[in-house]
Amino acid sequence: MIYLDSAATSFQKPSSVIRAFENTLKTAASPGRGAYRAALRAAEAMLDMREDAAALFHFPDPERIVMTMNATHALNLAIRSLVSAGNRVVISGFEHNAVLRPLYALGAEVRVAGRTLFNSEEMLEEFRRELPGAKAAVCTHVSNVFGYVLPIKEIGKLCKKNGVALILDASQSAGVLDIDCRELGADFIAMPGHKSLLGVPGSGLLFCGAEASPLFFGGSGGDSMDPEMPPYLPDRLEAGTQNAPAAAALSAGIGYIRKTGRSRIEAHEKELMRHMSALLGKHREIEQFVSNEDEMSGVLSFRVKGRDCETIAQQLSEQKICVRSGLHCAPLAHESAGTLRSGTVRMSFSPFNTHKEIETVAAKIIKII
Repeated sequence: MIYLDSAATSFQKPSSVIRAFENTLKTAASPGRGAYRAALRAAEAMLDMREDAAALFHFPDPERIVMTMNATHALNLAIRSLVSAGNRVVISGFEHNAVLRPLYALGAEVRVAGRTLFNSEEMLEEFRRELPGAKAAVCTHVSNVFGYVLPIKEIGKLCKKNGVALILDASQSAGVLDIDCRELGADFIAMPGHKSLLGVPGSGLLFCGAEASPLFFGGSGGDSMDPEMPPYLPDRLEAGTQNAPAAAALSAGIGYIRKTGRSRIEAHEKELMRHMSALLGKHREIEQFVSNEDEMSGVLSFRVKGRDCETIAQQLSEQKICVRSGLHCAPLAHESAGTLRSGTVRMSFSPFNTHKEIETVAAKIIKII
């Protein structure tokens, strides 16, 4: 099997991640729910994970890193902490449904800034126009469909200038692109554990630079006499038993990234993307969504004139090649790029893919069309 769907979830895991998950599953109980060794081991796994994540992303306070079920959970926490019905919220034209649906459910006034693919100047100009008077801005770091790296540092500066809170969706960038929480100054940063951080499904993180309101209510391991959730983080947002094995796996994934080198992983994935693009670019029937500038991550979307994207993906699947087709839970991004009716075939790369795999897949695609 050749796996090219890492933008959905990383499939190949470092052996250290598997070992950490299994060992913690065998040795840890419930974090914060006892003074016996198994409970303390679970609490240690949670603490280690927060400290590892804080170090990787230069976040000053590990206790303000909340473990979530995924990035969608984290984004809902952040959005509902800042936004109320009627509030104006500015988003990019490339947001995932994990941003759109919570905003619409709240009844926010949504303004979209930047609808042209790979045009950061236009996006910044539109954010500059829409931000005054807004309550918050929510922006993805990288489009999950097109690998478009948005100008998030500049957007962050515009938000600060206008006194607008910023929520960053780092679902496609955490573990690959450089994210310095001190530099970005975002109020919240949400990310999954199972994608480029190489952890397991069912894990995510929310970095809280602002005060947050809980979505769930229940036990937190302490303050049991208080009918309300604790006022302090992370307990305020972590009702119920936390997933210590997933936390340990996430720590191991972060350890792999630091040992391998984040910048090295980024360069490898971009190199694979460019290699694939060059091979497909020899064929006129294939329309690729690429930029010649350095504003793409390791994601490549394409479509073929007169051919159904779902059919192409299915034909590749029959040859044990895993890609994603359709709208990728991001209809706004497809609307912005003009691909809403057709969708695209998306290939996304990981540290474990090779140039030989790229050449094999490109040959299969060309044969299919």
